[in-house]
Amino acid sequence: MNLTDVSRDFPRDRPDAVHPLVRPVDAAALILVDRSKRKPRILLGRRNPALRFMPGKFVFPGGRVDVVDRRVPVYGMLDSESERRLLARITRPSTVRARALALAAIRETCEETGLLLGTDEAGDPGKLPGAWHAFGEAGLFPNLEALTFVARAVTPPRLARRFDTRFFMADISHVAHRLDGVIGPEAELVEAQWLTLEDARQADVPDITRAILAEVAPRLAGGHRPWQPVPFFFSRGGKVVRESIA
Repeated sequence: MNLTDVSRDFPRDRPDAVHPLVRPVDAAALILVDRSKRKPRILLGRRNPALRFMPGKFVFPGGRVDVVDRRVPVYGMLDSESERRLLARITRPSTVRARALALAAIRETCEETGLLLGTDEAGDPGKLPGAWHAFGEAGLFPNLEALTFVARAVTPPRLARRFDTRFFMADISHVAHRLDGVIGPEAELVEAQWLTLEDARQADVPDITRAILAEVAPRLAGGHRPWQPVPFFFSRGGKVVRESIA
């Protein structure tokens, strides 16, 4: 195991780190990329300033896995490298859990931005369960083949909310439908911006988002090959460390 101490990239003093040990919950986020211009741009949304959790911060769309993510019908499969790495370093690994993580990233992106990563190549899915109804109404199956697993991060201990977040990447060309009126002053995201990697890292983003953006840059420059190692950020001995999942 090759660990690198990256604590310098994260705050050393956390006055809010006073909570009992909270078990991190499975979550997922989507890094959506637009390559139509000379420099790739990344989609970031600004969280509503009225929210208690990360108010006003620019973030990737994402959130916790929902039970329904385990049973919604889909199109295609994750690439074998993404699935293998999603099943590494976890207890009770299963392909159902890996699929649910990827689907959570797709669903949360739909709910927060109105962008649907789906396809009609397999026909009309009909009515889909729960929060997936928008895909059914648009005649789309969620498209697992659009996603690649690119990073993982676990929230440090003793914080009120802890997530074991898997970050996926997808190209904007896989957006098959857009819903209007999702982003606005009363919504979870009050605005969305397409930013270059340089501009995104200078925006008001959480420290882990800035760290993930730094990992995304060489991946995009290298052609976004699926066999490139996946960085994994977690805490050990009071420090934040980085491990590569090869």
